[in-house]
Amino acid sequence: MSSVSVRPLGDHLRTWRQRRRMSQLDLALEAEISQKHLSFVESGRSVPSREMVLNLAERLDVPLRERNMMLLSAGYAPLFPERSLDDPAMAPARAAIDLVLKAHTPFPALAVDRHWNLVLANAALPPLLAGVSDRSLLEPPINVLRLSLHPGGLAPLIANLAEWRAHLMDRLHRQIEVTADPVLSRLRSELLAYSSDRESGPHGNVDSYAGLVVPLQLRTPQGVLSFLSTTTVFGTPIDVTLSELAVEAFLPADAATSDALRALATSRDGKA
Repeated sequence: MSSVSVRPLGDHLRTWRQRRRMSQLDLALEAEISQKHLSFVESGRSVPSREMVLNLAERLDVPLRERNMMLLSAGYAPLFPERSLDDPAMAPARAAIDLVLKAHTPFPALAVDRHWNLVLANAALPPLLAGVSDRSLLEPPINVLRLSLHPGGLAPLIANLAEWRAHLMDRLHRQIEVTADPVLSRLRSELLAYSSDRESGPHGNVDSYAGLVVPLQLRTPQGVLSFLSTTTVFGTPIDVTLSELAVEAFLPADAATSDALRALATSRDGKA
C-alpha cells in the first residue's frame, strides 16, 4: 500500500462528506444512523465499528484505496488488497483484460491505471504512435493524457485538438472531483500549461456526433482516422488495483477508418 494517512477518521469523513456535498443529516439518513451518532463519530467522541466505517464509506462512494485508509484511521486492518496484475491471484482478471484488448483488434485498445499510466495495450496501438516526435513520451511509465496533449506527442496530429483537449480535461476534472487524488491534480496543472498553435475546430464528420460523443480525429499516413472511445471498468471490484483500472477502446467512427485499420492489421500480420 501507499503511505498511510494519520488523520483521524472524523477528518476523512468530513472531507468526503463535504466533497460529496452532503450534510450530516443527509449522510445519516443514507447510512440509517442518527445525526447525533454521526456527529460524535466525526468529532472523535464515538468510535465506530468496522462495519459502520465501511457503511459510511459506501454511502460516500469513497474509492477503495481511501476506504483502507479510513479503516486504518479507525484502528482496523485494511480490507481491500492491492496486488499487481502479475500476481497469481490476479490471473483471472489479467486474462479477462487481455481478452478484451485482443477482441478489439484491429481497433486500438489500452488499459490504464488511476493516474492514466499505460498498463497494457493491443497490437493496434503502436502504429498510431509512429508520428510522436518526442520519443521520451513513449518510455515507461507512459502517461496517456500527457502523450495525447503534449506538443511533442499526439497533439499536433489531432485534427480536432481543441475539442479533444476539452473532452479529456473534463474527464480528468470529474475524476479529481471523485477521487481527490493529488497526483491527478498535478497532472491537470501540467496539461493546462501545454499550448499549441495547431489547435483547430472540428474536422470532417463531427456534426453527425454532435451532442452525443466527442470523436478523436487523428492525422496519419492513411489519412484522418476518426474514433469513438468507450471505457470499460470492473463492475464489482474488491481489489484496489482492479478498482482503479480502466480499458479505453477506440472504435472506428466511419467506414474509411475501419478499412484503414484493417489494412494496417493485414500488413502488420504479413510482416510478422
